[in-house]
Order: sequence, then structure tokens, then C-alpha cells
Amino acid sequence: MAVKVYSTPTCRFCAMAKELLRKNGVQFQDINVVTDREGAREMIAKSGQFGVPVIDIEGTIIVGFDKDRIESSLKR
Repeated sequence: MAVKVYSTPTCRFCAMAKELLRKNGVQFQDINVVTDREGAREMIAKSGQFGVPVIDIEGTIIVGFDKDRIESSLKR
């Protein structure tokens, strides 16, 4: 399963999203949009958003920490 989390080091909701993924045994690519400018551009292109977290689960884009939507997308 391809999962990307676009985040920043100080974002509380980013940390919560990554912890939820870890608890579900999901491996993910963590993209720090502060230091990875290309990653930031990719996040904006996918979501139209400048805020984090943005989570890409197999092409499903989730903006913000939405536990129910994350878990639902993982079950597909």
C-alpha cells in the first residue's frame, strides 16, 4: 500500500496521523514540506492546500487529521 504523509516537524495533527498509521501497521513515506520543496509542491498540486497534514493513501487525498476517513481508506 502506497501511503504518503505531508507534514511539518511541529504539527501536532501530523504527529497524530503518523501515530495512527503506525498503530495500524502501515508503512508510509513522511515528507517534511519545510525542507522538501518538491514535496511541498507535490502536496499542493494533489490537494490544493498549503496546510498540513495531507495524507495520500493509494491516491485518496485526506486533508487534516480525519481519523475515520484515514481508517476507512486503509480498509480499501
